[in-house]
Formats: sequence, structure tokens, C-alpha cells
Amino acid sequence: MDAQGRRRAEHIDPADQWVLNPDTGEYELRLSPSAPQSTVPGPRRAGSRGSGGASRARKPASGRDARKPAPGRDARKPTPGREPQDPPAAEVPGPRRRRAGGGAEVPPGRRGRRPEKKSKAKKAVLWTGGTMALVLVAAAGAGYLYIEHLNGNITSVADDGASTGGFQKDKAINILLIGTDKRTGAGNESYGDSGSPGHADTTILLHVSKDRSNATALSIPRDLIVDVPDCPTTQEDGSTKVIPGSPDARFNTSLGQGGRTPSCTMRTVTELTGITPDNFMVADFNAVKTLTTAVGGVEVCLAKDIDDPDSKLDLPAGTHTIQGEQALAFVRTRHSVGTGGDLSRIGLQQQFLSALMRKLKSNDTLTNPSKMVKLAEAGTKALTVDSQLDSIGKLTDLGMELGKLDTKNLTFTTVPVIDNPAETVKATVVPNPTTAPQVFQMIQQDVSFTAVKQQQAKEQAAVAARLKGSQADPSEVRVRILNGGAPAGSAQETLNWLQNDEGVTKSENAGNADAELSRTTLEYAPEQADQARRLAAILGLSGSAMKPGESVTNSQGQPTMTLTLGEDFKGAGVSLTAPAKAPEGVEKSTADKVECAK
Repeated sequence: MDAQGRRRAEHIDPADQWVLNPDTGEYELRLSPSAPQSTVPGPRRAGSRGSGGASRARKPASGRDARKPAPGRDARKPTPGREPQDPPAAEVPGPRRRRAGGGAEVPPGRRGRRPEKKSKAKKAVLWTGGTMALVLVAAAGAGYLYIEHLNGNITSVADDGASTGGFQKDKAINILLIGTDKRTGAGNESYGDSGSPGHADTTILLHVSKDRSNATALSIPRDLIVDVPDCPTTQEDGSTKVIPGSPDARFNTSLGQGGRTPSCTMRTVTELTGITPDNFMVADFNAVKTLTTAVGGVEVCLAKDIDDPDSKLDLPAGTHTIQGEQALAFVRTRHSVGTGGDLSRIGLQQQFLSALMRKLKSNDTLTNPSKMVKLAEAGTKALTVDSQLDSIGKLTDLGMELGKLDTKNLTFTTVPVIDNPAETVKATVVPNPTTAPQVFQMIQQDVSFTAVKQQQAKEQAAVAARLKGSQADPSEVRVRILNGGAPAGSAQETLNWLQNDEGVTKSENAGNADAELSRTTLEYAPEQADQARRLAAILGLSGSAMKPGESVTNSQGQPTMTLTLGEDFKGAGVSLTAPAKAPEGVEKSTADKVECAK
């Protein structure tokens, strides 16, 4: 979203309005009593501009076996009453309240609210995430500043039911970060293509592990050929329109083209990776310029001279501190680095973002109140978020979770690709059929791309030990199979495969589980451990999928194990174990290391 033209009081430096109180040791907002009230806008009303207040479509419970099937049968139809429903029309938001003259119009319920304390906000900005939009989260985390004003800066649009409904503190987090090439904002029309609605020019799926010990920032090439699905999209009047999908299309067309919004990019990522993002954030060209200026520039390294007339970057080899227009030119450069294509530019952008993370974490930034004010202003103005993440409070909560990360365990990598075999003149790429699924599976199953703490390694070894030991003969394995989120018919498919191909004849289809699971599990009693190891070997289950517990009985009253097929189930005979480390040939880097662009 363009940060220009929002009628803000750009001539006022908020840092000048904050004064250190010697009695409390904290900064306080001081306005002159004789001067007119500031023209800084008040908070935005509920339901942000455009379609931000739209309700989400109910997620269909697809992929479940029918309830209470006949013994030995797996129903093929979805559970009644769980078909997709059209989302209700969005409530059109009212006009934004603004301060006028010498008085301020305050929304109901907002009178007398005090800013959050400095201590909580400072923790939020200790985040060391890995992308431009996450830098904006860090800025927004400065909650001790004028929170209501910052809320008014934020622009949100509907997620159209494409997300999980928002991140949760006790689960892994997946945030989709979209950099658009829309030429809005002062000076950006000079880059050409000024009338374009923009594309998903730079897209990163940030996965943060459940235990917050590590994170993976997966770049998605803009020229990757994907299937863009049909996209239900909230319109300005609150109605919903389905934007038709496009098979075999460039990934960057998932945004802007044909009226597609960020929620369509989110659906496209889910289609590609099998991962449903929790939230999305969008940043335009101004984000790079304003944020790098707010922190006083970031340090980058060039292994050779670069003079790129297209991006307007002209720098000699060596180390440089860049900001503003020069920083934007740096991240747009591609013809002068690597092979001159978009994949080389992705590497350059990842190096830049790593440098920006290190600058944000430095004491020079965190202990400078004036710089933090400017960073919060720049971040909230440049940021467009989904309707599940539309306030400083929500952004602060996310920032607190991201603040637990260490840059040495933040890995940048890119979807593994090969040249498009359908093209004579190579211009696009397709996912590498061997390594791309492995990378997606590692993220799905929360596997770190970097080494984790020694204690965590010990815990992983203990889980892996469940697979070690004797294994029963397949004919002795007794298991009941439940569908807990896999595609319809999966329980019967697995039963047929186990009995006919693997010799596990003492197995039965037990219908649906009581709840859906993200991952397939095998529950067993201690005396069934040898049976569990055999079945795990057949299915390709990891030690973490094996759940020691109490014995249950099957329909014949015999003690049995319980196999619950989760959302990660890909079909009978397809291994459910993610690689323990990144496949050979997959390039990756960590945010704590300084690298020079080549």
C-alpha cells in the first residue's frame, strides 16, 4: 500500500514530542499547552480501509472420512454439514476519525487509555526475524509510543478465508511476506511500469518453529511456474467475487493481476507448498527506503564493482552503508550480480535482509528513542497486513514471539528449481521434483535447517530411539486406522495397502478420529513397541510420530494400536518422514553471517 497521500502531519517529528522524565526514567509525550492540538491522525475505526473488516469464509472440513462407517468400510463422502459456505458480506467501515482544530475526536471506549509500558515494548523490538515485512513488525512492537496514532497508520485487507485465522503462541508460525513492485509513492514512478497494479515481486514464507529455537525464510521465485487457484476475493462494497485461477502461470501474477489481492497469493503458496500461512504482510518500494533511512542505513558488502543502469545502483567493490533510494536500488539489482536473473537477485536480497536484521538488533538502534520513534512511524506507514493482524497489539504479540529467535538459527533458502522444460528459450523455472518436496516437508514438519541447542539435540535423539529395537513380523501387527484430517477414503486406502501389499492382515478401518491432526500419529502400549517399530518402518514414520500410551481394543476386543492419519498424509506408501537436514544442493545462509554480493 502506498504510504503517501494519507494526509499525515509529515512536518512533525514525533521524537521531538517525547521528553525524558527524570523522576520516572521514562519518556513521556509532551505537547505545548498553548499550541493547537496536533494534526496527527487518530486511531482508525474497527474494520480497516477497503475490505479489512470482512469475515472469513468457514474452512470446509474436507478430507475426512464419513462418521460411523460400516465395519471395514471407509466412506467416500465428506461429513454432512461441512461443505464450504460463502463468506458473509464485509461490513463497510465508516470514515476514519481525525483530529481537527484545537480538539481531538476520540472514538468511544478509547478515552483515557494510556500507552503500554516501555518494558513490554522493548522486549518486542528485540526480535531478530528475517524479512522486510518482519522488520515492520519489530517497528510496530515499540508499543510504549503513541499506540493509537500507530494504529491509525496501519492498513489492512481481508484474508478471504485463505489463512489459518491467525498465528497462535503455542504453535509454529507461518507468515507470508510479500514485496510488491507497484510503483506508488514519491519518486517510484521513475522505475517504469507506473500504471501497473503490481505483482508479487519478492515473496518469502517465514516459518518459525513451535519452540521458537529456529526459523526458515523460504524465498519463492517470481518466475516460478505454478497453478494459481480460483480466489474468492472481497470487493470494496463488501461483496465476494471469485477471481478465476490460472494454471501454469508465473507466481508473480498471483497478486494485482485481474483484481487478485494478497489472499490469492496466500492461496497460491498453499497450493504450491502444502503450507497454509497464518498471516500475510505486504510492503512496497517505500518500505525499503523509509526503513533503512529510519535506522540510519545498513551495511552491505560487494565482491565486485556494480554499475546497473536499470536499478540505478553504482557502487564500487567493498563495504558500504546504504539507505533510501540507494538501498532500493541495491535490492532491485539483478543484471549485475550472479547470472543476471531473478534467482541471483533473491540471493542479494537475502544478504541485504540479514544485514538489516543485524542493524535492528544492534544497541545503536535499540537504545536510541528517537530512532525507534522514526522506525515505528516508517514501519506502520509502509505495512499492509491481513484483517487478522490489524492492530499494534496484535503486531506486538507477534513481535514478542519472533523476539525469541537468534539470528544464527534463522536460515534463508529458496524453493529448489530447474529450468522450465517446456521452454526452448529459458525464461521461467519449475519446482525441482526431487528436492522441492523435501524442503516443503521439512517446513511442514517443523524441521530446522540449522543446528539447534545441545539439549534439543538430546531430546531429538531420545525421540529417534523409539525406532530402535526389534520389530514384529507384519502378520503380528494389529492396528486400527482412523482418519484425522487426511483426504476422504484415506483410511480404506491405507487398510487395503497394508493388508494386500505389506502383510499387515490384522488391521481394520475404524472411521473418523474425534479431532483433526496436522501430523499422522501412531499410539501404542509399551508391550506393543515391537509392533509399532515394524509399522513405523512400513509407513515411514518418524520417532516423533510414535506416541507411547495405553492399550486399546479393536472391534473384536483384541488389544491394538491406533494409527491416525493427519493432514500430512499423502497417500498409501508415501513416506511420512521429513529429511533430517536440507537436501544436497539446496543453497542456504544464516542471518548472523556477513556475505558479499558476487
